Amino acid sequence: MDSHVTLPTPPVSEFSMPSKTKLKITALAGGVGASKLLLGLYEVMDPGLLTIIVNTGDDIVLHGLKISPDLDIVTYTLAGIVDVSKGWGFRRETFHTLRRLAVYGRPNWFNLGDRDLATHIHRTAMLADGKTLSQAADSIRNALGVKSCILPMTDDPVPTLIDSNEGSLHFQEYLVKRRAEPVVRGIRFAGVESAHPAPGVLKAIHAADRILVCPSNPLISIGPILAVPQIRNQLRAHQEKVFAVCPIVGGKSLKGPSDKMLFHLGHDPTALGVARLYADFTGTFVIDPADQAQASTISTLGMKVVILPTVMKTCSQKRKLARNLLSL
Repeated sequence: MDSHVTLPTPPVSEFSMPSKTKLKITALAGGVGASKLLLGLYEVMDPGLLTIIVNTGDDIVLHGLKISPDLDIVTYTLAGIVDVSKGWGFRRETFHTLRRLAVYGRPNWFNLGDRDLATHIHRTAMLADGKTLSQAADSIRNALGVKSCILPMTDDPVPTLIDSNEGSLHFQEYLVKRRAEPVVRGIRFAGVESAHPAPGVLKAIHAADRILVCPSNPLISIGPILAVPQIRNQLRAHQEKVFAVCPIVGGKSLKGPSDKMLFHLGHDPTALGVARLYADFTGTFVIDPADQAQASTISTLGMKVVILPTVMKTCSQKRKLARNLLSL
């Protein structure tokens, strides 16, 4: 067995570590998949030591409102108000406004709940008053009582565009309106070349004791973050501290169309395929026991490989993975 491969070890007990680790953690995150691990981290560590850099390529303007889906999913999850069954939006939400907008001929393919709309109105008003997306994100997380720092990857608009067999689509049109049915031929992050990391992003990577890449879609959740100038280089400079959790288990994505998108773009929809995308900046790659057979090959890419259960269906599993990652 390759010396870089860590074989499965007994999972860390819920009580085998101090209740709150003092490690300073910076996480790179997309939406639903990332929020599960983030909730586990939030509950087992000092949440004030957790900084989350969130993808904003999914952001879209609808009905004149600036909507930041991944920022909101992460914030609502840590605030304890998310609809757990869907992974997004408010629990026990109503959609009266959306139905009324449809009466007026407005598009209603993107679900916006009545309480959720208050978030978007507040964010849009702050931006109209000259505030930044970072300031809006901080205002929202403070109002909802979230103790961790939540940073957009950039304050600049960088929409993710999908080049498909149906033409160019905003990512939300591809995912929500067309239910990920079009064939993906390319991905673009419009304007990313001139974007700047949001205030605090580079510092959070530099100052972290450990950097976690959450199990999010590597192409359209982590990819946009990496595409913002300076961020990937900053990760490379601290590669030994970067731990990436693979979002593919047994050749299937745990959430969303990651496997389908990887395949369409010529990447292997496997743990190895994701490892190849992350190898230049990741020190340790975490895979599920289902993919143990790929561990030796992944290790040849120059990363250490750790095998841990990464499927998080219960709160206990979220906390256990978080504790395991912090104890490595």
